[in-house]
Amino acid sequence: MSSLSLAVRDSSTMLRRNLLHARRYPSLTLNILLMPIVLLLLFVYVFGDVMSVGIGGGRADRSDYIAYLVPGILLMTVGATPAGTAVSVSMDMTEGIVARFRTMAIHRGSVLIGHVVGSVLQTILSVAFVGAVAVAIGFRSTDATVLEWLAAFGLVTLVALAFTWIAVGTGIASPHPEAASNNALPLMILPLISSAFVPVEAMPGWFRPIAEYQPFTPAIETLRGLLLGTEIGGSGWLTVAWCVGLTGIGYRWSTSLYGRELK
Repeated sequence: MSSLSLAVRDSSTMLRRNLLHARRYPSLTLNILLMPIVLLLLFVYVFGDVMSVGIGGGRADRSDYIAYLVPGILLMTVGATPAGTAVSVSMDMTEGIVARFRTMAIHRGSVLIGHVVGSVLQTILSVAFVGAVAVAIGFRSTDATVLEWLAAFGLVTLVALAFTWIAVGTGIASPHPEAASNNALPLMILPLISSAFVPVEAMPGWFRPIAEYQPFTPAIETLRGLLLGTEIGGSGWLTVAWCVGLTGIGYRWSTSLYGRELK
């Protein structure tokens, strides 16, 4: 059997292991899902009428704000889900299972690949669930073509991959799972200070650069453009650049730390 076949076989085994863990301990996934859903319902039903005045140019129409809000909430879900991956990786690194894997004839990188692929799959399912809630409360994307929907799916997957690798590195670098959970908080905070809830132009001048020059704002604007037909401009290429850069950094960071643990 070739080394590639061994890598695929062992990575598939590790993926199955991680998915079984997620099924047996659903509370972590549900807790992470709770925040985007609560924020979605809060901003629609509590602040929706007020926020829609600014979004709709002085015309109070809650449906306008739902359309504006949902892409941001979907990418907030993408940022929140990998936090569970950081905790899961940290548990593997601190509870002795990796030391056990070292004594077995398995592909060296299969443990990390299993975590990454499993996390991306969970993220996509979480986004689909939050999207279903959004549709139930009135979100519609009638203008998006099949190609734009495919591009939106690719965008979500690319962002999920980038932040999952960052979460894996965070989990390996953390001394225990509690620290991993705390260290992964920026992944959940960044969408809160982006254009998810209000346009960047409506923010105070001192705060605007913080929201504008971070990875989630261009990703959210790109997703809005794909689903709602708004102007994307350079946000699409900027999002790809952010994702490629973060994926490369996360991959190098994770594999370097993991390699040290195996020595």
